[in-house]
Amino acid sequence: MITINIYYTGRNGSARAFAEEMVRRGTVSAIRAEDGNLRYEYFFPMEDSETVLLIDQWRSQAAIDAHHASPMMAEIAALREQFDLHMKVERFVSDDAGLPEQDLKFIKK
Repeated sequence: MITINIYYTGRNGSARAFAEEMVRRGTVSAIRAEDGNLRYEYFFPMEDSETVLLIDQWRSQAAIDAHHASPMMAEIAALREQFDLHMKVERFVSDDAGLPEQDLKFIKK
């Protein structure tokens, strides 16, 4: 599993407007329906009103590659330009080991 955190930053609320437009157009639903997509969710940091965090999770690199080759990527890129967003990207690959036993005691279920 591969998780990608994308921080979209803009000005005057443009990052949030971008996320809202992605939902309104149905692009978010279409991405969630893609083979291999496990999660696609936007979050809004409390201390930075000009940034939106996207958590984008995929089953494999092949699934990400297929997503990047899809026609919707041109639409997303154009929308990012329209809203003049800048991006910071973090990538995490799951080791499939789960949480270590010593960490589980800190998690309330």
